[in-house]
Amino acid sequence: MLDYSHNAWLVAASLAVAMMAGFTGLYLTHGASKLDDQKRKLVVALAAIILGGGIWSMHFVAMLGLQLPILFYYDALITLISALVAILMVGLALLILHFRPRTMGTIVGAGVIVGLGIVVMHYVGMAGMELCRPVYNVWDVVISTLASVVLSVLAIWVAYDNRTQRNILLGTVCFGLAVFTMHFVATGLTDFVASDTAGRAGPALNNQVLAMGVTVSVFLICGAFLLTGITFIEPAAAEISPSAPEPAPEPEPTLRAGVPFEREGQTFFAQPSNIAAIRAEGHYTVLYLNAEKLFCPWSITEAESRLAPDGFLRAHRSYLVNPKQVSRFERHKDNGTCYFDGVDALAKVPVSRSRLTDIREALGL
Repeated sequence: MLDYSHNAWLVAASLAVAMMAGFTGLYLTHGASKLDDQKRKLVVALAAIILGGGIWSMHFVAMLGLQLPILFYYDALITLISALVAILMVGLALLILHFRPRTMGTIVGAGVIVGLGIVVMHYVGMAGMELCRPVYNVWDVVISTLASVVLSVLAIWVAYDNRTQRNILLGTVCFGLAVFTMHFVATGLTDFVASDTAGRAGPALNNQVLAMGVTVSVFLICGAFLLTGITFIEPAAAEISPSAPEPAPEPEPTLRAGVPFEREGQTFFAQPSNIAAIRAEGHYTVLYLNAEKLFCPWSITEAESRLAPDGFLRAHRSYLVNPKQVSRFERHKDNGTCYFDGVDALAKVPVSRSRLTDIREALGL
């Protein structure tokens, strides 16, 4: 058995690559449900390439940091296959999430597929090593698979249970840890022995050539991460300064059909009087209607403007409330809480200090 160690800087870099790829892929699909089928397929394909490519890049950044006492190479064809397998399996999981009804079963199933994709990519990539052979047993693979699947299911569940910015960030952390943990658990359970086997399927790649390919892949992931990240932080950066006068809002047309919401690829309309509250979710909103949470293509600003004639008020930066649906109100030291006893999907809404007076007046307090 050969002694080995890891370059600490490349270990840290591999985790950073997994995190950037996870954030980019998960946020890229945010709001994809409102797109038509062709555009949704394109978004899913791009996200699959980024997530699958991130899994592959993380693995080989870490492998470039693997320090063995002998020279070793990689089979180019097997190395390519490992990347394609990761992309295809992640793509399958995303197709399930975005083209099937999103239930706990589909979320768990997609997470299992992603976890297995990480495992298959790892062991196919390791199989491409030449002049050095990895040695492991069935239990080593089982332990690595369990770690990968559990963390991947957690990542998909967190990111897709509620598509908020917070959930995407937490899902990113879980995805990055799933890829990172699986690799180093599997590597820690693997022994390496010298081997004379070489040139089994394709041309040999030495570490210098592989490093060039991995560098290009990481560069593309970093670029996509920056482009995606700037839109993620845009709403906060675009806030108007308190000292600047706000422009007068343009008059909105009277609602005819109601408030639009999406369900199973179709657009329906809800009467404003039946809506208890509206919550911001990125550039879109969620309607709370009895026991349902419904996706609405309006932004929170547009909803506030259009529904002002119906009495809706901004209770919080992220919430509009219908005072007629509020069952009780609780005053705290410098803020408050509106409760909705008859709305199963929403128990309460926070009222910020700056909105407290307007809400109290609307409630007749």
